[in-house]
Amino acid sequence: MDKTVLVTGATGFIGSVLVSSLQKNGYRVRIFLRPESDSRKAEALGAEAVAGRYDDADALRRAVEGVSMVFHLAGVTKSLDEQGFAAGNVMPVRNLLELMAHHGGAVERFLLVSSLAAAGPARSADPGVRESDPPRPVSAYGRSKLEAEKVCMEWSDRLPVTVVRPPAVYGPGDRDVLQFFASLQKRLMLAAGDGRSQRFSLIHVHDLVEGMVGAAISPAAEGQTYFVTSPRGYSWDEVAHAALGELGVERYLKVPLPKPVIHALAAVAGATGRLTGKPALLNPDKASEMVQDYWVCSPEKARRDFGFDATTSLEEGVRSTIRWYKDAGWL
Repeated sequence: MDKTVLVTGATGFIGSVLVSSLQKNGYRVRIFLRPESDSRKAEALGAEAVAGRYDDADALRRAVEGVSMVFHLAGVTKSLDEQGFAAGNVMPVRNLLELMAHHGGAVERFLLVSSLAAAGPARSADPGVRESDPPRPVSAYGRSKLEAEKVCMEWSDRLPVTVVRPPAVYGPGDRDVLQFFASLQKRLMLAAGDGRSQRFSLIHVHDLVEGMVGAAISPAAEGQTYFVTSPRGYSWDEVAHAALGELGVERYLKVPLPKPVIHALAAVAGATGRLTGKPALLNPDKASEMVQDYWVCSPEKARRDFGFDATTSLEEGVRSTIRWYKDAGWL
């Protein structure tokens, strides 16, 4: 196969898995590296690299020239303000599409990796939010991802674009869900609210990458938006029970955190972040997402349009991920 594919955000958790998958399937992969990207991770990917920033037209032109597909994963999940989210999540999409339209050649697909946060939480766990539901993001991050989607679709009459919205993603190399397992290993689980009502969609990174590629090569997916997600929503207790045996833990203490307490802690951490100039892991924006009960989305449209099904069971995915953490010395 002589097709060249551009991947942004390639040194990240999902991006590195995508690059490996594309290479195994015969694609030549080019990656776009910002100055702050991890150069060692980039070198380990064994892909052609173009360095630059998303406001550098010359660098973007070099990145998009001659590529057949673009997978845009790069973005920011933390920022001190709305402007930071716009600069990290919206501006790059606009600039990439403009350069592609003028210098990209015969592009077969531009795939934007957005987020369930752009749609907002569901009103119930079954069936969860669908692509046809009006978006109602509850955070600045979610609003910026939704704005990026709108920019993407504004080009749909000139370029073949597709948007995928993953829910929470886990698997080898992920550091977010790692924190949950590390706490569980100490026999402790913190739960928002009463810890009983919350449900969320979850997908293993290898399933997500399969769904992303499936969406990118499907004629039916052009101009469309998809949730690439698990068959149903889960509770944190279900995830914990899938992990206990591999962690060598028989039971754990669940500590409910009332939602007002989460908001109060986030306000303090957010104020500290503004003083230091560094966005905190917990902040008011993140708290707005944490207190929602149903981060659940439906896989029906992706299944219908390009036959996607997440085949990694929760038990298999959790256990293999924990084994990877142990082998890597992370647990």
